[in-house]
Amino acid sequence: MKILITICARGGSKGIPGKNIKLINQKPLIAYSIEQANRLADKFTIKLALSTDDSAIKMKAAEFGLYTDYLRPQNLASDIAGKVETIKDLLLYEERLAGHKYDFILDLDVTSPLRTLEDLEKSLELMISSPSAKTLFSVNNATRNPYFNMVEVNQSGFYSLVKTNPDGSVMTRQSAPKVYELNASFYWYRRSFFDANFKSVITDKSLIYPMEHICFDLDHPIDFLFMEYLLQNNKLDFKL
Repeated sequence: MKILITICARGGSKGIPGKNIKLINQKPLIAYSIEQANRLADKFTIKLALSTDDSAIKMKAAEFGLYTDYLRPQNLASDIAGKVETIKDLLLYEERLAGHKYDFILDLDVTSPLRTLEDLEKSLELMISSPSAKTLFSVNNATRNPYFNMVEVNQSGFYSLVKTNPDGSVMTRQSAPKVYELNASFYWYRRSFFDANFKSVITDKSLIYPMEHICFDLDHPIDFLFMEYLLQNNKLDFKL
């Protein structure tokens, strides 16, 4: 079984400049994902690949053993470029170099590194045990529920629940259907996914991997402060 692990790190972040290589607990953010990928390499045959348009990111990744001659095309380096097409371009490049196709592609999101080796191993087991599954993505239990406490504007200009239970109104959070929120940490793809020209990781044949521990994306400067606090004070109840 051959696995390609992709790390996509575009330069030019507007929300948090330089966030992919920003220091967090005295280590560049991208280094956490590189180190996690290398631990997975101890048990599986993998190739780790980087997609970036930024020379500073490329140099910082090289400091942690991830070298590449690949440069992300400009049309895939904008704010509106899709992640799926970005991964596919890197996949095809790596397959041309290797002279073979990969069985699975694992994308590790740099800005959501609170994942464990156990998460990656168990989620791969789920993919293998479900041959018809095209993708799998990590999630957490949702803090809000569209059947109970999320509303959107309706056709009359008023606001109503995002979703209505076919059996009637949901009167308590506990009785609402179970929903999850993507935490943007990792995504598994079966190789055939990229031959089917899907545009989104969410398909009609997708699986989820619910994380029982904390995991969140770094979107705001305060997220960095919070994660750094957790790391510096050993507040995580798991090992990265």
